[in-house]
Amino acid sequence: MRRTTRFRQLIDRPEILVLPGAHDALSVRLIELAGFDAFTAGGYAATASLLGAPDIGQLGMAEMANHYARLCDTTPLPILADADTGYGSAINVARTVRAYERAGVAALFIEDQVAPKRCGHMDGKRVVPVTEMVAKVKAATDARTDRDLVIMARTDARAIEGLEAAIERAQIYREAGADLIFVEAPLTADEMARICSEIPAPCMANNVEGGKTPLLGAAQLEDIGYACVAFPVAATYAIAHTLRRLYTNLRESGDTSALQAEMLNFATFHDIVRLPALREMERGCDGFARDLMEKIAERSID
Repeated sequence: MRRTTRFRQLIDRPEILVLPGAHDALSVRLIELAGFDAFTAGGYAATASLLGAPDIGQLGMAEMANHYARLCDTTPLPILADADTGYGSAINVARTVRAYERAGVAALFIEDQVAPKRCGHMDGKRVVPVTEMVAKVKAATDARTDRDLVIMARTDARAIEGLEAAIERAQIYREAGADLIFVEAPLTADEMARICSEIPAPCMANNVEGGKTPLLGAAQLEDIGYACVAFPVAATYAIAHTLRRLYTNLRESGDTSALQAEMLNFATFHDIVRLPALREMERGCDGFARDLMEKIAERSID
């Protein structure tokens, strides 16, 4: 089954889809081993991982498409990708969709912020006119070659124009053809319930630790009416915390003995990155080569 088709099935089922966030190929491996059905990889985590910088629109389309191609090569799991503002006009949006499709993503979202965008839970955001975003949604849905590729429209209007305007925008984006809707940064559970009840489309919740939206569990979000929930930065925050502890301890003590109980060992790590499977493939190829050369040699003797 194509990853796009699988992602559509997952957001259409009654159970909420939980999307852990990945920031690199290793985190994708661990997501797969944990048993998740799909995952997301947003620009916030990618910017932190690739640049060590904040999410204020510093990565370009080609960089993100290459990033997603590496993640998609790592796993068969469907991935929800971040296409920021589409990196320009409707024409740029179409090119972005084609590039992300080639990378192998199952779904992508485009937001209605003014470029350069910023993280949805930061202050100082601005949004484009509704007509400009509608044109981008149209360009995205027209550009996809796989009709199952999920196009999600995100609005950041809650922080600028208020909840009513954000819901109205989302309704219009749905009418324009968006498959999935993402109203970013509601402030209360009641606002989240209104979003799900008033928008005639599957909706995504976004759990950002320390962000503006209340952190509700998957079961509660399912009861509210959400089709999926993303945890886009939890892994990035956890890794940053762990590495800061590790490097501080190493600088102060000169060794890692105090934290070794919290680390994976040599063999376990190699299992995660599939070294045994690669060695087995290597032995199979070597054996095939030897057998073939023996057959060729026997034919030469005959």
